[in-house]
Amino acid sequence: MSDQTQSTHTRTYRKRRRAELEDETRLRITEAAVDLHGSVGPARTTVSAVADRAGVQRATVYRHFPDEDALFAACSSHWLAQNPLPDPAAWAAVEDPDERLRVALRDLYAWFDRTEYMIERTTRDVAVVPAMQPPMDAFAGYFEAAADAIVRGRPERGARRQRDRAAVGHAISFETWRSLVRHQGLSAEQAIALMADLVAPA
Repeated sequence: MSDQTQSTHTRTYRKRRRAELEDETRLRITEAAVDLHGSVGPARTTVSAVADRAGVQRATVYRHFPDEDALFAACSSHWLAQNPLPDPAAWAAVEDPDERLRVALRDLYAWFDRTEYMIERTTRDVAVVPAMQPPMDAFAGYFEAAADAIVRGRPERGARRQRDRAAVGHAISFETWRSLVRHQGLSAEQAIALMADLVAPA
């Protein structure tokens, strides 16, 4: 191998390794921010705290994430990749609308149970952390689509369908699950049965 070829290989390796290290640093910063969001909440998560937890300088955080919007977008994507929301398309295979609701509620309530710590803190802080609004808007959009998937095929029309859609939207919300299961002491199955009864006559 010529000296020129060896030099080219060395430069290529160094560039690739440098890119790998940058990716590792970015991931470490993202995970540090996610951990802080889930423990102290976004409103109390500072760049200094993220840098300390990630083991980097503040300037390094800003190099990878120049503003809060970029950091929150990365955090949201990373966390959702590790905690994927239930897929509403999977519910479409359930032909009976009432059973479809129960299947959806089981999926969603189990997800709420696993992710309560993060959902509680992010929904609590969204009003005081503007950078959280885009991820939370996307989160709200998911539940709009989920409700549409659940009510599809129900026989009600007009005002009755509107009430039915509202009851489903209420049943699948995090606040409803938390009230019934955490505050009122129902089991998940009891909460699901109650919400199914609510939707049925709506």
